[in-house]
Amino acid sequence: MASSVSPTIAARRDQMFPILGDADVERMRRFGEAQTYAAGEPIVTAGEVSPGLILILSGKVDITQASIGSREPIITYGPGNFVGELAQLSSRPSLVNARAAGPVEAVVIPSQRLRDLMVQEANLGERVMRALILRRVGLLESGISGPIVIGPPGNGDVLRLQGFLARSGQPHRALDSDSDPCAKTLIERFHVDPHHLPIVLCPSGKLLHNPGESDLARCIGLLQPVDAGKVYDVAIVGAGPAGLAAAVYAASEGLSTIVLDCRAFGGQAGASARIENYLGFPTGITGMALMARAYNQAQKFGVEMVIPDEVKLLSAAGDGARYQLAVGDGETVRARSVVIASGARYRRLDVANLAEFEGTSVHYWASPIEARLCGGQEVALVGAGNSAGQAAVYLASHVGRVALLARGGSLEASMSRYLVERIRAQPNIEVLTGTEVEALDGEAGNLATVRWRDRSSGAVTTRPIRHLFLFIGADPNTDWLARSDVALDARGFIRTGSDMASAHGMMETNRSGVFAIGDVRSGSVKRVAAAVGEGAQVVAALHAFLARDGAQPVAPQNTIPKNGTRFSEQDHASSER
Repeated sequence: MASSVSPTIAARRDQMFPILGDADVERMRRFGEAQTYAAGEPIVTAGEVSPGLILILSGKVDITQASIGSREPIITYGPGNFVGELAQLSSRPSLVNARAAGPVEAVVIPSQRLRDLMVQEANLGERVMRALILRRVGLLESGISGPIVIGPPGNGDVLRLQGFLARSGQPHRALDSDSDPCAKTLIERFHVDPHHLPIVLCPSGKLLHNPGESDLARCIGLLQPVDAGKVYDVAIVGAGPAGLAAAVYAASEGLSTIVLDCRAFGGQAGASARIENYLGFPTGITGMALMARAYNQAQKFGVEMVIPDEVKLLSAAGDGARYQLAVGDGETVRARSVVIASGARYRRLDVANLAEFEGTSVHYWASPIEARLCGGQEVALVGAGNSAGQAAVYLASHVGRVALLARGGSLEASMSRYLVERIRAQPNIEVLTGTEVEALDGEAGNLATVRWRDRSSGAVTTRPIRHLFLFIGADPNTDWLARSDVALDARGFIRTGSDMASAHGMMETNRSGVFAIGDVRSGSVKRVAAAVGEGAQVVAALHAFLARDGAQPVAPQNTIPKNGTRFSEQDHASSER
């Protein structure tokens, strides 16, 4: 691997680039077709869809990642090695180049057959999956592969695009248009007016001017067209913990499954800097890492991901589909059943000029991108729940000081005790209870000061703060259901279960075959573990509904592939990122 790779990845080199023995090679052969390549022939090109996983039988293959004006060497593969990373699991464009260093004999395993291998050859599949994930980790940490974002540092749209790519697990590179010579060269080459920054150069060579997330996702192959003629067993709206859990269990039990989300996978859980009370992770795990594991696991079982693409309407359908979802630019998803796991959207602070600073100085996410922006500064963070506590602790290790503002009289009423104790132990976190933000001041979208008031004494404090983080809860993301005849409670959450006289359990809505799980469901427990549990539980209700509806028989439990849904210790170890 290139020298830019972290020591952690270098230490796991044997897992990233395993050499398979003769027995394993023979087991893999039946999933692919023989192929030969001449010396110097391109096998995989960055920005183009690879034919699949390529198992080398003889010869050598050079792997490089595209850099500006050059190709950065990664490794040379030989017999027993295989070419591929996570992109090959779902037929998405490659992030690296592969070229035959001499005559090569190989076996090409297309994406569908690769997923079959993962399930049918569980032990071998674990080794392959671990390598694919660790290779993506290496590309993420190298900062060379993928699209290039060019613009002024701290620009709201630059941060928006970087944030989307980071949350989507996509390697990318950001160049400062003011000082980076490579950025200036590209701006001159493409005759870009500075007022049109930022720009994004996709691996395919296409240039985008300040694109929306959907346009960028389509350019890099992350978002692919929906097959309007296909009828899925289940369409899942939302890719947070509940939606991804439902997808994993549904697909692993044989249901054709599609997941849609208007932002990125992970939901609000993905924003958690560290989750320490999730069962099975005694040392804790970042929300992003946990959700990335779920996302990769769903793809392993063949779940189709349509992210980011916004669902606009749920309505009845015919021709073998009970429902259809209007998405994107005139596209339609057709399904026999629907699971709504659309979660909640971030609650905004009631300050008149808040929108002026959103995207540049006001943040709803605490990731390494924001931490770098705020390095050494004093920041303010509003909130008193676990997400706020996790973010405060995370930021405290990167910034000079954190002012944690809470409306209530104490943190104990709304935050887990371990987090309260950890916050108290941080010398650079100042907890200000009974406090609310009154005003934000600044110019050109850049925050200069934050003013808050003590609710008891009325005392007002103004501090020179350039970055404000908001973790003040969320409202149900159900506006899109306004014309869908799905019953909501007074607060906008979806009503389910006995309240609806449901025939298929506590998660079915008033519309037969439409289920709601996770934070969006009225009465649900707003915890990651609870959301995952509901995602697993709803699949039994889906089978019962589909059987009764005549669309499909209940899948017997013994049809699940051996070890197919096992979330083993090896799985946890292999999917770190």
